Amino acid sequence: MAPNFKAPTPEGKMVSLKESLGKVTLIDFWASWCPPCRTANPKLVALYNEFHTKGFNIISVSLDKESEKWKNAIVKDKLTWTQVSNLKEMEDPIALQYGIELIPTTFLLDSSGRIVGIDLPHEEMKAKIQILLGAK
Repeated sequence: MAPNFKAPTPEGKMVSLKESLGKVTLIDFWASWCPPCRTANPKLVALYNEFHTKGFNIISVSLDKESEKWKNAIVKDKLTWTQVSNLKEMEDPIALQYGIELIPTTFLLDSSGRIVGIDLPHEEMKAKIQILLGAK
């Protein structure tokens, strides 16, 4: 089971993983200063746009330190799903809780919050999301 967590959004609202669960949920650890993360974002946007109406959610946990850089990256990369960060880089309590050593790192969860995939390649992740949503 994915450990629950709570952290502030860019607007300062506290949001928990449990509140963000969909039929399928992706936890995405990333940061504005991480080139591989920024390269992966368009693929996440495509997945979100394709499957959100069917019950797919993403909650991104940013390992940024500077609020403005984080907020600017969200806008620039068109990340329209839930974003949270404690602005503590790799010392973020959520990153420590999940044992994050490298980013981007993703955890795919089923509707009960059980981890069903970690760092799946894009096509494999898309196929798993389709199966979990019962979508073809």
